[in-house]
Amino acid sequence: MNKRFVKKIKNDIIYYSIVVLISLLRALNRRASILLMRGIGRLAWHLALHERKKSLKHLTGAFGKELSKKEIIQLSKGVFDNIAVCVADAVRLPNLVSQGLDRIVTVENFEYLTDAVAEGNGVLLQTGHFSNWELMGTWLVQKGIPLRVIAKRSYDPRLDAIIVGYRNKAGYSNTARGNALKTMVDGLKNGCVYGMLFDLDTKVKGVFVDFFGKPAHTAVIPAMMAVQHDIPIVPVFIRLNDDYTYTIECQPPLSLQRTDEPYADAQVNTQRCSDVYESMIRRYPRQWIWMHSRWKKQPTRTAA
Repeated sequence: MNKRFVKKIKNDIIYYSIVVLISLLRALNRRASILLMRGIGRLAWHLALHERKKSLKHLTGAFGKELSKKEIIQLSKGVFDNIAVCVADAVRLPNLVSQGLDRIVTVENFEYLTDAVAEGNGVLLQTGHFSNWELMGTWLVQKGIPLRVIAKRSYDPRLDAIIVGYRNKAGYSNTARGNALKTMVDGLKNGCVYGMLFDLDTKVKGVFVDFFGKPAHTAVIPAMMAVQHDIPIVPVFIRLNDDYTYTIECQPPLSLQRTDEPYADAQVNTQRCSDVYESMIRRYPRQWIWMHSRWKKQPTRTAA
């Protein structure tokens, strides 16, 4: 049996399992869908050994001096639990929209974002793979924010179609990463808001900044664009509360360094963006995807 055929079978199983799960979750009410996904999340923590080990390793690296081993384990379980709840709600977004998102979503300091949008020069909205970012995008569009996103294509075109379809129905356009820079610049000139999730180690142009005490390769384009085109970076995050409601937190636009040394500015400003991520994750550590290999890429060591 060749590798291509095995891969196809594996992808088919994943795809059709997701389709069935989506149908099931949408047929259930919110309470039942959350209970189901929490059960799946707990099962995943025990069965997905690789992802569990990575989450424990990364959490220990970040909080090992502050928390006991038992607390780290509980935190790791909480990460899986949080993802499960957010998946339930993300899948059921059409249901939640029809019932009114304001039933479960509140916002703090929304004026930081709306004032920046009102200036008409476009906005880079800094968020991350934190809590339910898909639900946040939907809520923002409903409130009149002209949101667009740049996203990596899924490995499976069928899954990509599901994700892009969700975003299009929510009212915000999805541009595939790759040749999206011109589209993004044009959109910003027209006053659009681009959601930027650059809290992961991806194959894009980046610099190394400090993140939880270790070098982390971080996309540099957002900081460079902000300075070059005089566009504000406004941090906006959503968090899941203990009562299964959500709070969207808007923060003041970042203070960016602007000198005649663009590369030095890019380093400093990307670090400032990373500091925003770290601060938010430290406050709500269960709500970030700790199974991601954030520190996989490291600076090349040179001989002394």
